[in-house]
Amino acid sequence: MRRAKNDILQGTLDLLVLKTLARQGRMHGYAITSHIQRVSAEQLRVEEGSLYPALHRMEQDGLVKAEWGTTEKNRQARFYTLTAAGKKQLESEEATWARLRDGVQRVLRYA
Repeated sequence: MRRAKNDILQGTLDLLVLKTLARQGRMHGYAITSHIQRVSAEQLRVEEGSLYPALHRMEQDGLVKAEWGTTEKNRQARFYTLTAAGKKQLESEEATWARLRDGVQRVLRYA
């Protein structure tokens, strides 16, 4: 029996992170993963091994800005915010996702 995967479809992580930051504002990594998991009704889980390399890459690409701060539990963490370039990328990725979703729906309806 195949085990159900709880991995995020490759290529959607950036979209989910950018959307989370656009809606929620400044957040640290754990808060981003918790938000995605909670909002998805526990259907999506972002592993640290995927999130932090993605955040680092997005920071290098100028899509997010990171700065050190203190969490609500008084711990030091890097907090991420969306940049203007990140907002443009989010718009592009949302449009791409909508096209993909529409294409998959057409195939499922046809089949």
